[in-house]
Amino acid sequence: GIRPLVFDGEVTPELDTALQGVTDLLVSIAPDENGDPVLNACRGRLLASPSLRWVCYLSTVGVYGDHDGAWVSEETPCKPVSARSIERVAAENAWIGFAREKAIPLAIFRLSGIYGPGRNAFMNIENGTSRRLVKPGQVFNRIHRDDIAAAFAAASRLRVNGIFNITDDEPAPPQDVVTYAHKLHGSTPPPESDFATAQISPMARSFYGENKRVSNARSKSVLGLQYGYPDYRSALERMWNERTWR
Repeated sequence: GIRPLVFDGEVTPELDTALQGVTDLLVSIAPDENGDPVLNACRGRLLASPSLRWVCYLSTVGVYGDHDGAWVSEETPCKPVSARSIERVAAENAWIGFAREKAIPLAIFRLSGIYGPGRNAFMNIENGTSRRLVKPGQVFNRIHRDDIAAAFAAASRLRVNGIFNITDDEPAPPQDVVTYAHKLHGSTPPPESDFATAQISPMARSFYGENKRVSNARSKSVLGLQYGYPDYRSALERMWNERTWR
């Protein structure tokens, strides 16, 4: 029942009409060097809206930067490394400023690596792109798209204010995820390759420049969130058994 509106950074008459009656706003568009495109185009309209009562902004755990594998929480200061994470911190701060001026609650979701149907280790196997990159000590958190949706549903009911890490319970080495996916798939995993000498894109390499373990405790205690995909093993098993990975 969702009616999408195309947004290219400009406010069309149709979008203007929709914004006049908006009550809850979910922002998932990435910022760029010019700032947050939604605020750039719609800030005045949203400030003037008599109906807007809550905003949820989807950000990234990349804002924490590198912590050499240590645990981070919402209380951990941001020290972004990549340009895109620096832009995210700026966008978060811009939305915080907007919410204060508007005097409404704002939820910021910091998401870890997103996966789900059509975007997962099984698809890499099927596409012939599966690989096991090994960087000693490296771990990543992950989040299934359905758990993001569940977090949004919980937060919108409560109209919470604050920052929440939306992520799984178990940060894990990426090569372990690939190996387990091949086990369930019934195929032989590719040989391990050294990250230091691997031929990968600059974007992919930049992700390995940040190593941290992200806590989701606040999302459970405040939102009452029960993750349907709490770790990579149960997640892969569920997706494989339910055939929801394609």
